[in-house]
Amino acid sequence: MVQQLPERLGCSTISFQHLELAPALEAIASLGFTEIDLGALPGVCDHVPFDLDEAAIQAVAADVRASGLRVRSVNGDIGDLNDPTADAFARRAHLERLLRLTAAVGAEALVLPCGALAHEPIRTEAEDLGLVGDWLREAGHAAADHGVALWVESLHFLRFGWNRARAEALHRLLTGSPVRPILDVAHVTAAGDDLQDVIRSWGDRIAHVHLRDAVLGDFSRPIGGGDVDFAAAIAALEAVGFSGGYALELPSRAYVDDATSGMSDDARAARIDAIRDAAARIAPELAASAAR
Repeated sequence: MVQQLPERLGCSTISFQHLELAPALEAIASLGFTEIDLGALPGVCDHVPFDLDEAAIQAVAADVRASGLRVRSVNGDIGDLNDPTADAFARRAHLERLLRLTAAVGAEALVLPCGALAHEPIRTEAEDLGLVGDWLREAGHAAADHGVALWVESLHFLRFGWNRARAEALHRLLTGSPVRPILDVAHVTAAGDDLQDVIRSWGDRIAHVHLRDAVLGDFSRPIGGGDVDFAAAIAALEAVGFSGGYALELPSRAYVDDATSGMSDDARAARIDAIRDAAARIAPELAASAAR
């Protein structure tokens, strides 16, 4: 029997990175979800082709429409935003294609990351932050032209914006822009920052929330297998007026050569069970928060 899940609880297709898009969407719907984040991250998930021509955009949009699932966001990447040597023309062209995709699937926003997969700056911290901020501001205005929003995963433990200090420095640079941060509770925990303090500090600027578990230094634990207090986090989010969506983002692996390789039948069944269990753990917390 399909479990009844809160409408605000979605599932990222990254959680089914071992499947092609259509079967991944089918698996998500079979678990009772009605909303997704669409993964478009090279090295993590192949659900969206990197070379996005119009035919590819329409093919992805058709798969999404056929699934009946809503799309909250498209989780994309246009390269290392703190790299001053990047091809600006190619980056803007890739951004344009991702924004066309975001609009075509009916998503609320495109999500971009916070710099390269390294904590150390390419130049200096201030220069790198400034370059990331400039690109995000530009992307935010481009997104508005397509009728969608631009969000940034401003704290990602593997990336240049790896902790609260870097993320909040970026937020200050984005003051007055339409760009809003998303919050991944696992990345905050892995970085050693206080999740409750981060939620209170970011407040109603938080656009969206990614859910997985973590311990210090490791952001990829199954829900219930780490140090994140989900009940307290959800209560804190609701207390600051958060009204967006929560997405289970539970990849089996990421940023490794075999991240999107296939799984055995037993491994696929275990993956379904793990996501069903995660949803069963989170759904009551959202219901309790809604009742308060």
